[in-house]
Amino acid sequence: MATALVALVALAALGASAGCGSDDSSGGPVALKFYVAPEGSGSFENASETCTKQADGRYRVTIAPLPADAGAQREQLVRRLAAKDDDIDIIGMDVIWTAEFAEAGWVKPWTGELEREVRRGTLPATLETATYQDKLWAAPGNTNAQLLWYRKDRVKTPPKTWDEMFQMARKLGKDGLIEAQGGQKEALAVWFNTLVNSAGGSVLKGQDEPGLGAPAEKAAAIIGRLANGPWTDPSLSNQREDENRLAWESGAPSFMVNYSFVYPSAKENAPEVFKNMAWAPYPSVEAGKPAKVSIGGFNLGVGAYSKHPKESFEAAACMRSAENQRFAADKGGLPPTLQSLYDSPAFAKANPFSKVLLQTIKDSSVRPVSPVYNDISLAIQKTLSPPGSVKDPAATAEKLKQRVADALVSKGLL
Repeated sequence: MATALVALVALAALGASAGCGSDDSSGGPVALKFYVAPEGSGSFENASETCTKQADGRYRVTIAPLPADAGAQREQLVRRLAAKDDDIDIIGMDVIWTAEFAEAGWVKPWTGELEREVRRGTLPATLETATYQDKLWAAPGNTNAQLLWYRKDRVKTPPKTWDEMFQMARKLGKDGLIEAQGGQKEALAVWFNTLVNSAGGSVLKGQDEPGLGAPAEKAAAIIGRLANGPWTDPSLSNQREDENRLAWESGAPSFMVNYSFVYPSAKENAPEVFKNMAWAPYPSVEAGKPAKVSIGGFNLGVGAYSKHPKESFEAAACMRSAENQRFAADKGGLPPTLQSLYDSPAFAKANPFSKVLLQTIKDSSVRPVSPVYNDISLAIQKTLSPPGSVKDPAATAEKLKQRVADALVSKGLL
């Protein structure tokens, strides 16, 4: 296994040394590469073009597309950065990569006036996703958090807790279907982390010790109850966010926890469902206490081996400016990290749930900040998959504690 990894890194190093880094030898604008996942609305392309124009010849930003799958994105970047690839100037970083990339020395910290600029007006929860050991390693570019979506023609008042939702679903009978993310992917770890934090706990205690305990037992109980009740989708163990969206648009479910992309999708693809589509805060684990939903999104980091760090920081700051975040919110439905933009009439019109979303982000939690988060997530996914196997919450919580403890001493970043 170690030999194979060395070989992969060596191949990546050869690719990097073959001259694919930025080159401004012609005396023209500095060429910057922006490595980022594909995004359908064109907001990343728009930001790159806008900032290139505003740079007035200092730099030119071009997009280097990463794979669509989040795991494949990380794997490609890890291999290239481990090989000290200087082609990577700016990185569209998943919020869960911060600690790993910072600890490995693959991104540069934000400092000085640009750091102060990034912090001004930015939602604190999103800054938390970009921070490791009291340093800012990325600039929050967009964010997101799940809400509860429900059918207002079937449900007069939305449930406030998971227990209330199960009771309502039971009364609805065949119409009481609940959609959630039960596939053995990152979405399952997100669901669990949200429930644990909502129950007053956390996956980690500090950085080197599992937290879990009684809150993890409560979280496992909810997952097992959903999976083994009459309200579960038979496809739960294979479902992620998009599978939930498609199920919702079929008209069968009455409840769904999911991100805001489901709203414009239903409007376009399922108008009969859309006209009865309503939203509410994510269900609480404990009555009277708001859920602490795990936030997502992308942050902008500067590659440690970039030949042009000054221009890369300048471009990254530009690409998450108010102007560019407003475009991404209005055209792509990507919630902004600047609080002032939630007052944008265009954003509020396109996203009438914006006030609930903003409050959810303010009340949110982040996933464990750890250089070995990938291993922690895999430990959670493996233990909770399939969700129907969770029949003894106490035993599941104990198993989770052991597996997270094992993940914390993992030495492999791949």
